[in-house]
Amino acid sequence: MFDFIYLLRIIAAILITNSHYEAIYPHSMIANGGLLGDVIFFAVSGFCLFPVKQGFPKWYGRRLKRIYPLVWIITLIYLLFGFYQANSVKTFVKLLVYPTYYHFVASIILLYIVFYVVARILQSEPKLFARRFFAIITVLVIAYGVIYGTVYDRSFYHIDTVREPMIEFLYFLAMMIGLWFRHNKERYLGHGKAWPWLAALFLFAAYFASKLAFSRGMISSDYQFLNQMILLLLLLCLFRGFVGLENKLNHMPRKLHGAMVFVAGFAFEIYLVQYALIPRLNLGPFPVNFLLVSGTIFLSALALHRLHDWIMGRIERNGITEDKSNCV
Repeated sequence: MFDFIYLLRIIAAILITNSHYEAIYPHSMIANGGLLGDVIFFAVSGFCLFPVKQGFPKWYGRRLKRIYPLVWIITLIYLLFGFYQANSVKTFVKLLVYPTYYHFVASIILLYIVFYVVARILQSEPKLFARRFFAIITVLVIAYGVIYGTVYDRSFYHIDTVREPMIEFLYFLAMMIGLWFRHNKERYLGHGKAWPWLAALFLFAAYFASKLAFSRGMISSDYQFLNQMILLLLLLCLFRGFVGLENKLNHMPRKLHGAMVFVAGFAFEIYLVQYALIPRLNLGPFPVNFLLVSGTIFLSALALHRLHDWIMGRIERNGITEDKSNCV
């Protein structure tokens, strides 16, 4: 695994967790950045999973084995404690199979299929990679525009709602950004530049300003697609900036590097445990509630990670190989 990927996984987990802290902070506007964290996770997935080297059944099976055991473990625990409710077989299946309680899982297990097809097309003719890549991007943008201009409800601002189908275009384009950087890693890896950081700073401000403007009706909701376009440009600049840090990250102090790798190893678990914990542990004034919630999320995610490893280790000893890639 590349060191900048470890760092991006941690940043994504922090941003997503922070966005769920509306009731924790003195001002709810501080609780932001969740969608940025989401697209970082998807871009990291696109980077890690390209190129694909297996037939689809085995490749897809490995992806599902990386995700579902964790989802099953935490869902069953939360059902046991009464945090989640399943009053029928149908609801139980929804929690454990699809769409689950987690919008990231519902999206990624579908986008894996599209990603596999696209990756196969791109890697089949290396000399045509760039031409095919931009052709696919063009098709995606046209499809996005057609849906946005015809059936999408533009009467109010909701384009960043994570459980709406329109978000899948954003997530898959994020995966394509990661794929591009993986294919061209020799060009970018360790080659740091100042411009991505300056552009990212500007786009970061523009992105959150646009969210505020759209949510308050300062800009017509007809143009809310601009919010996602700005976010993708921000992601592109951030990824370019972080991939350029690889050489510097390689020379981090050993203990700091070890801590980074350690926390990145259960970033997905941090995402899984937090939903049930945040509202139940919002006790006391800020920052007491912040420390209590954050500490419990961290320890619970680590416990889930250890429990998963123990269970999968037992299964592995019985002849089923565990996926060690840590790549969601």
